[in-house]
Amino acid sequence: MQTVFKNPLAGPSVLGISSGASMGVAFVVLLSGSLGGVALSRLGLIGELALTIAAIAGALAIMALIAFASQKVKGNVTLLIIGVMIGYVANAVIGVLKYFSVEEDIRAYVIWGLGSFARISGGQLFPFVITMAVLLPLSFLLIKTLNLLLLGDSYARSLGLNIKRARLLVISCSGALVAIVTAYCGPIIFLGLAVPHLCRTLFRTSDHRILMPASLLVGAAMALLCNLIARMPGFEGALPVNSVTALVGAPVVVSVLFRRHKGEINE
Repeated sequence: MQTVFKNPLAGPSVLGISSGASMGVAFVVLLSGSLGGVALSRLGLIGELALTIAAIAGALAIMALIAFASQKVKGNVTLLIIGVMIGYVANAVIGVLKYFSVEEDIRAYVIWGLGSFARISGGQLFPFVITMAVLLPLSFLLIKTLNLLLLGDSYARSLGLNIKRARLLVISCSGALVAIVTAYCGPIIFLGLAVPHLCRTLFRTSDHRILMPASLLVGAAMALLCNLIARMPGFEGALPVNSVTALVGAPVVVSVLFRRHKGEINE
């Protein structure tokens, strides 16, 4: 996403895809009690399946809007702003749903929004792994396209690259990955922004042939480390993953970036 939009702050949550997944879950969770239904937290496997489907549907709906907008606008910055605005609208809808929902459902939604890897049960693991096994190889097919985009839109276009089509493919693939992860784990927002910067600094390259597998491995390692910290003895249950990723990961990434900047000055 950072390569496509040429913006170091671009991430999975910037285009509103994560907000779309959250909005889908909000419709199911927050309306279940306010409309006289049974709270999903008490429905067990059926409730988990409903949350997963709602998150995927919400993310795909936002992704469809972004894909439509990507074919209508030329500038990356304009598309980025449209994505941010869509995210604001989704968050506003969530706020309205919270206002009309009952306390128990609000609590269940807030807990979901904190993110947790513990939600993936044994029955959910198989479809999650199968989906990732399909989407991840597809994302690696975009490596050549991403390297061409590094050269600039004009030069990439002169080499025969269809910029709008390339942008649509990258947004669709990354959006699908975000939708699946958010559906099963809740919105995990820090890693998608920080890990690419960390990998560029550690491996001193912008070549996506290195960055793509490196981001996959470093992101998985950071997620595992944060999950282990969240489950350390002394904590009742498990801390929210998003809290741990930001508290532990942000200082590490900032220190690495400072060292990189210092090294560039010395050179």
